Amino acid sequence: MNITIETPVAQDYLQVKAGFDETLFTKLSPPFPPVKLLQFDGSKTGDLVTLELNFIFFKQKWTSEITDDQTDDKEFYFIDEGTILPFFLKKWKHKHRIIKAKNGSIIRDEISYEGPFGLMTLLLYPALYLQFLYRKPIYKKIFGN
Repeated sequence: MNITIETPVAQDYLQVKAGFDETLFTKLSPPFPPVKLLQFDGSKTGDLVTLELNFIFFKQKWTSEITDDQTDDKEFYFIDEGTILPFFLKKWKHKHRIIKAKNGSIIRDEISYEGPFGLMTLLLYPALYLQFLYRKPIYKKIFGN
């Protein structure tokens, strides 16, 4: 299943790239489930990010590895792929793109995921879509409208 969400922002793509750090990452976490950041190496190939999701009665670890990153004169992107996933995910790949635009840039989240079985994949769609929709006003607040 795929989800794509775009957010236009005022800052240049290289300024936005510089702002994609641990502070931004913690601000992007939605209120539920509460997320504890255990490891944040950055957004370069080989870096790891590990989270602990708190579902009140149990906790789940999620580790993603940055498998690719590129910067050129049109965009910056990095891809994180899940290596240790919570029980409700079988596969996770998230391409974070910051694309140069006429007035500022576009932050584009391209997510592909798979649940452990078909029905779970479908049931996850609304929750995951809303989790990434939650980021739009945060991006605009930090990087300008």
